[in-house]
Amino acid sequence: MHIMETSLIQFIFLLFVAALYLPVIFFAIQRRDEGHAFATWLVILYALIAMVINVTEAVWQNQSDEFLFVGINTYIAFTLVAVLMIALQAFSKNDIWWLWVGFWLFWGLGLALILTNALDLPDIVWTNGNFILYRSRLGPAWAILGWLILIIAMILNLANANRQTRQPLLRNRLNYWLTPIVFTLIGDVLLFSGVYILAQPLRWFTAISMAYVVGTHYVPDLKNILRQALIYILSAVAIIGFYVGVFLFIQAVFGRTPNYNPVLAGALIVLLIVMIFIPFTNFVSKTVTKWMKGDQYDASVTIHEYSQNISNILDMDRLASIAVGIMLEAMQLERGFLFLVDTERQADGKRVYKIRSARSPEERQIVAVELQEDGIIASYLTREAKPLLQYDLDLLPAFRNASVVERNWFAKLHTEVYVPIFAKKQWIGLLAFGAKLSGNRFTTADLNVLSAHANQTAVALENARLVDNLMSLNQELRSARRALERNNQELQRIDQAKSDFISIASHELRTPLTVMKGYTEMMMEDNRLDESLKTMVKKMNEGTMRLHEIMDSMFDVAQIDSRSLKPHLQPVDLGRLIHDVCVEQSKTANEREQKITIALPPLPQVKADQNLLKKMFHHLIRNAIKFTPNGGKITVIGNQIPPVINLPNGGVEITIIDTGVGVDPNLREIIFTKFYQPGELGKHSTSKSRFKGGGAGLGLALSKGIIEAHGGKIWVESPGYDEVNFPGSQFHIILPLEKLENGQSHKVSEAVKYGIKNENEVRT
Repeated sequence: MHIMETSLIQFIFLLFVAALYLPVIFFAIQRRDEGHAFATWLVILYALIAMVINVTEAVWQNQSDEFLFVGINTYIAFTLVAVLMIALQAFSKNDIWWLWVGFWLFWGLGLALILTNALDLPDIVWTNGNFILYRSRLGPAWAILGWLILIIAMILNLANANRQTRQPLLRNRLNYWLTPIVFTLIGDVLLFSGVYILAQPLRWFTAISMAYVVGTHYVPDLKNILRQALIYILSAVAIIGFYVGVFLFIQAVFGRTPNYNPVLAGALIVLLIVMIFIPFTNFVSKTVTKWMKGDQYDASVTIHEYSQNISNILDMDRLASIAVGIMLEAMQLERGFLFLVDTERQADGKRVYKIRSARSPEERQIVAVELQEDGIIASYLTREAKPLLQYDLDLLPAFRNASVVERNWFAKLHTEVYVPIFAKKQWIGLLAFGAKLSGNRFTTADLNVLSAHANQTAVALENARLVDNLMSLNQELRSARRALERNNQELQRIDQAKSDFISIASHELRTPLTVMKGYTEMMMEDNRLDESLKTMVKKMNEGTMRLHEIMDSMFDVAQIDSRSLKPHLQPVDLGRLIHDVCVEQSKTANEREQKITIALPPLPQVKADQNLLKKMFHHLIRNAIKFTPNGGKITVIGNQIPPVINLPNGGVEITIIDTGVGVDPNLREIIFTKFYQPGELGKHSTSKSRFKGGGAGLGLALSKGIIEAHGGKIWVESPGYDEVNFPGSQFHIILPLEKLENGQSHKVSEAVKYGIKNENEVRT
């Protein structure tokens, strides 16, 4: 009866343990996407196999064939440890996990050969007289040997993975694999010893620990747990030992005295312990932390020291050095970088974050990288605005689809944590720090300190960026100025060469042109020539005169460029001079059916070079005729200007108004330069009398030089250039009046009113 009750209890217990595997399986299924999918499915497989063997053991426990059940349990133990081994390899991202699959298959093949007796082994495989190895026990022995090899291999592989892993968080997670290995070792040893009832719960603990370490991204810091436990144990042992030791000492010294009270003695010892408890526990904590290489730094002191050091720093290099260096020293970190983040807009409106190095402690250049606004990494940093761990970047499913270029750039830094820097909600910088020299992980407190560090850096970094950008801009401006100066010098050289050429050419061509002019005039007067030949000579003479006129203009321009143009000053009647010029241009105007009108009031005479002024008005009137269409109008008006600041003695203003193509407002100064021609040169006429007739492009430049040589000013006003609507233009000329002695007055010329149309002339 007692045996039956025991069996029933074991049956219920084993079924209960089997049922406990179901939450483990459900937990693993829920966490299958946590970055270790293959290892998770192996955990599920382990739990399913262990659950099945539990149910089987519950059903078979009263069967007479116990020997068969022991063998099956041995094979199952070998299978489970093989699954555990492959899961460890898959978790640690070891590419040789397939080797252990091959090992398991090899061992399984050997087991199959033994069980089927394919090797034709005798019933007694080996004996030394005292010990006999039967063929029937060779299969379990072979499985146990494989089990032992896999246990040892797991321990060695775990140690190797721990040594090769640079990430403390992953190393801490790997340390948790010791738990399922130890549970497996103890449980299977109990199983092989025949203690089934204790072995099965240990398998369940193995499955729980496997599922936890595979499916939990952030596991508690095992090193810190051990450190805290050691501190509590040592403190408790020391305090208890102190209490007992002091109590026994007092008992030995004062125990025989008549007034001795053990309760009072104990109370005094407790009071003493209370007084020394806090200093003592702090001492134990510091000692254990130092012994176990724990972190010892004061966050508040670090932040305060940093805030004092960066308060007035505007130099980017110095800021980067302090921002990185102070955390390297405080937290004892391997390396650190400060990056600047430049935001740019693409054509589609999306932002691109260009991350470039501001400092490299290893004095190596880090290639910049561009993060897309909608990229996973940039989205996380800008949205969460908190530190990002390389551990998360490597393992979290959220970063699985990140750009390969971006992932590789971060991986090549060999850093562990990235802290974004924001100013006015704009991402402006990034701090990157390597692992701790102690090998410890970054705690939540550490990340909070780094975030506060980044917040303090933000203002200083923004100011330093502004100064850095200003210095870069100044450098660019200096470079541009130097380039402009070089270009200006080159232009001056070219202009001087051009002026020299004009001077030489005009001087050298004037003499042969004069000779040609003389001979053509003589030939035109020779009555011996027939009319056709005289016509040809006349055209040659007109061409010679045209060339002579151009050479004169070129010579005058060369004189202006060399500042050697010296006006011969004498009183000039502007009204009469302008009238004479218009008379000279009347033939061309009549050919174009244009009307020239002069409406000049009585104007004071100016002291100027009459010949130069005549040339100037000649060019201006002809320019108006040339760029005014047929049937257009040209009007000359004038007025006297009273004394002003720029004209202390007053002046005379002459305005030439036309109804021509006008002048582009952006070219009002350029038209007065040498050889300038408005519009498309290919559309200009080759005739000087036709609309947009050709020319050397020297007339306006010469006019400007003549006016300025007299101390005057010339400019143009026009709504714009239009060959269809003809907005027209106004050329303004101001000539200063000479200073008079007391009592003197300027001689005033008569008013001039003049009109030309169809060769009819009216003058007063």
